[in-house]
Amino acid sequence: MNRSKSDVDDRSIGSDFLQLNVAEAPVGGLSEWLAAQLRNAISDGRLPVGGRLPATRVLAAELKVSRGVVTEAYQRLAEVGQVVGRGRAGTIVVAAPVTPPPQAGGRPDALGARSNAGVFDAAPGADIFDRVRAAPARIDLSPGVPDLTAFPRAAWLRAERSVLAELAAADLGYGDPRGAPALRQAVANWLARNRGIRADAREVVIVAGTSQALGLLAGVLREDGIGTVAVEDPGSLGVQQHLRDAGMRTPPIAVDSHGIRVDALRASGAPAALLTPAHQFPTGVVLSGERRRALMQWGGLIIEDDYDAEHRYDRTPVPALKSMLPKHVCYAGSVSKLLAPALRVGWVLVPPRYLDALVAAKRFADLGNAVLPQLVLARLMESGQLERHLRSLRRRHRHRRDTMIEAIETHLPQATVHGAAAGLHLMITFDAPDLDLAAAALEHGVKVQPLSWHNQRSSRQGLVLGYAATNPAGIRDAVAILGKLLA
Repeated sequence: MNRSKSDVDDRSIGSDFLQLNVAEAPVGGLSEWLAAQLRNAISDGRLPVGGRLPATRVLAAELKVSRGVVTEAYQRLAEVGQVVGRGRAGTIVVAAPVTPPPQAGGRPDALGARSNAGVFDAAPGADIFDRVRAAPARIDLSPGVPDLTAFPRAAWLRAERSVLAELAAADLGYGDPRGAPALRQAVANWLARNRGIRADAREVVIVAGTSQALGLLAGVLREDGIGTVAVEDPGSLGVQQHLRDAGMRTPPIAVDSHGIRVDALRASGAPAALLTPAHQFPTGVVLSGERRRALMQWGGLIIEDDYDAEHRYDRTPVPALKSMLPKHVCYAGSVSKLLAPALRVGWVLVPPRYLDALVAAKRFADLGNAVLPQLVLARLMESGQLERHLRSLRRRHRHRRDTMIEAIETHLPQATVHGAAAGLHLMITFDAPDLDLAAAALEHGVKVQPLSWHNQRSSRQGLVLGYAATNPAGIRDAVAILGKLLA
């Protein structure tokens, strides 16, 4: 039996019980108001997961608004992954938002409110990022995550079907611990096109993300007599934790507006250093040409975490250090910021003297990454689909970055913005205790990272705010809340 379009609409959830009163909407903010009403209905179960939203034309007619208002509201929900459009099947609710638990005595209005103080201890433990991810919040501005709603599901499925259609039975057995040859070649080609690195596929080792790369490299370096890896200050707390867990000492080296202080690095006596030269975390500084030349004269071993290198908006790309110092740089990259952290796929290139030891470490760690995702990723890289996806991400991320900067100028005029030209986050600095502000923000349903987490000697106070994974409306709401708390 054929179903007409009206039949599909009739099977959607009715809208009358939502009791929407357009007169309550602010002038000029109809779509945002409607999205918030629908979000609340999803949260409290009136619009259950699996249910179908009213057709845009039906809801527009009932509310006596333009269809564009409803379409934009649905798009806002789609951007945060709560609904998905399925063609003639309509717009389906696929996820309910995580809401913070009720707070006794009302919400705090001062920076001293610390009912979530355990998350923001002055000395964060090894499980701190697990605890942050588990903490409920309405808006998550944690750094280091791309727009996960933009994951190219259709392209991935097409590539996976194509790979499976061509895959021989023998290919489903144990693979090469260095990684699937197809992905290693695709990574070599990708690095040549995008990072200026000339490498043979035989030099590429596929790993389970940059975190595993650091653990493997630390073990290899210890066997070579290196027990100290200097790190940037401020610099990634997570990186420091991985290196320390692998038995490395991590003395801090100051970062200024030109990148790491190479004179201080030389004075430290450290034989190796971990750097994020393309977009330093968390400051966003690009390592200057003068500092790059100084590193060439330094002569120590560099671990290059090519963090956020592909996400640039207002500046030309800078080459990877690996392209300039191939014999002195261990290079690590991944698709966590290009596609999704959940894929757990990355790559490492090391000087020839370390290659055999790195492959052995990978073999005894896990016998190599899962082969099927590697082959699918290789297909996306070689087909040009990953570059098309990256271009789309840049446009979306740029818009969200601009939204955050405008909101900071409006609501946080006392804050200074750093690192806006590239990446997936901004760093802001101000004169107030950042741990208290982060705790108070969480009480108000906004998740942020305090800058002091990433300090060893640096005393700067501020926040590290991710913008890529949050829609513009959420960014504006979150920054407005931060502004009220900091005021």
